[in-house]
Parts: sequence; C-alpha cells; structure tokens
Amino acid sequence: MCRSIITLRGLDAVSDEDVRGAALQYVRKISGYRAPSEANRATFERAVDDIARSTQALLDGLVARPGPARTPALAPSAARAAALRR
Repeated sequence: MCRSIITLRGLDAVSDEDVRGAALQYVRKISGYRAPSEANRATFERAVDDIARSTQALLDGLVARPGPARTPALAPSAARAAALRR
C-alpha cells in the first residue's frame, strides 16, 4: 500500500481534506498517474470523489474499540504534507 496514506480510524477529528487526500493518494497509486492527462482527468477526479465518499462512509460506520484513541505523531494533514514533500 502507498506509504503516504495514513490511518484515519481512531483520530478524534478527520477532515474532508484528510479523507480526500487519502483517496487521491490511493488513485495515484492504482492508476500510476501523479497528475492525469487532460483526457483522463474527469475519470481520475471521479474516482477520487467516489473513493473519498466510500472512505467517509467506512469511517462513519466503524465502531470504535474501547480504550484510548490512537493518536499519530503528526496530525493527518501534516503527515500527508511531509509525505508529499519526499
């Protein structure tokens, strides 16, 4: 799996930006495109939107385990920004 996709489950607040960023990284990895050509842009963006919706539905439907929530060293947006700079 793509290393720059971080685990969102267990975080106190997951923003739409965090969910969309994870979806974007997934589509980039699967498609092999960092930035699609104009001919593929609509399909690429539709896939990102579909996966972001599915990801949010998954996170909304998960039942949290008892105990303290796992807190990553960096907030999702900061972790993603650091990963994208590599």
